[in-house]
Amino acid sequence: MTDHLEYEVVVIGGGPAGLTTALYATRLGHRTAVFEKEGGRHARVSHVHNLLGVSENVSGEQLAIHAVDQLEHYGGDFFPDAVESVSRLETDPDDGSDTDGPRFRLESTHATVDARRVVFATGFRDRSPDVPELERFTGRGLHYCLHCDAYTLGDGSVFVLGHTESAAHVAMSMLNFTADVDLLLDDREPEWDEETQRQLEAHPVDVIDTAVVSAYADEHVADDERPWIGGLELADGTQREYLGGFAMYGSAYNADLATELGCELREDGAIAVDEARETSVDGVYAVGDVTHGQNQTTIAIGDGAYAGLALHKDLRPFPKSTAELEASEADSSGDGDDLEVPGSAADLRAQMRRVRELETHPGLRGPSPGRE
Repeated sequence: MTDHLEYEVVVIGGGPAGLTTALYATRLGHRTAVFEKEGGRHARVSHVHNLLGVSENVSGEQLAIHAVDQLEHYGGDFFPDAVESVSRLETDPDDGSDTDGPRFRLESTHATVDARRVVFATGFRDRSPDVPELERFTGRGLHYCLHCDAYTLGDGSVFVLGHTESAAHVAMSMLNFTADVDLLLDDREPEWDEETQRQLEAHPVDVIDTAVVSAYADEHVADDERPWIGGLELADGTQREYLGGFAMYGSAYNADLATELGCELREDGAIAVDEARETSVDGVYAVGDVTHGQNQTTIAIGDGAYAGLALHKDLRPFPKSTAELEASEADSSGDGDDLEVPGSAADLRAQMRRVRELETHPGLRGPSPGRE
């Protein structure tokens, strides 16, 4: 017996990948919990793009609120708490075979729980530009994802801050959306190769090496609490007006907990996973940006769905294999009456019965523009 709460699945990270994984696991009959420290990266997204049927007026925080409501509605648990360590329990078998009990212990700031399976959905963090006053425009002129936000800046004056290969290619890629692109080196030496230099010279990108000293708001956007960027001031005293732009200084994966548990990483620092989103440590999975850094809500949701199905296949008690049936024949009548069915817990099945009687369920609802 243990004094700790026990779960079949515990997800670390409450972004779209983690919450989708947990939602699938919960609805597939597994006792599931999510731990999310306050202020996750996706929660700070001001507009969610490319999510079918969801308006871009929805923020990451709003989407997460609905997702947590869904999770709890179907029987999952949500802990607004930071996980500090994950360790293997002594009952965790060395040969990779499964046990009916928990194999991992998670210590958080305010709780300790045990789990049969652990999912890392810890994402990554962008390296911020060293320009005073610029970060306050994140999501409102300062962006980090070309595929998410290039559409927003179409036909506008756009900057790309950075001095690497990635920055150079983002600047050239923005020419698909606008004819006015500046690549701002911020008084740093470029780190791209000769081929990229030849490409830049052949593209109408204005490469500026002067240091960027500050950012200022657009005076025509009347929002003192959440202003939109107006432009950047350079060290030579000039001001350049921009609709917005991108900071390209790389990112760092939040993989410390996984590394401490023994999970293998890729060369770039992301957690290495197989097709089922399982790591090199048996029983430990990883989903979303911490495995690839794609920085896309829709891809993260897809990862979560895939992992949720894989976890169910991994944990489901039925159907029993012939080897399992043969191993238990000596202790049973052999007619199947000794199997403990159904395979999911009684309280979760009770939740299933309650939910199916309801007419309204959590989530985004409402008419589309122009409809009643």
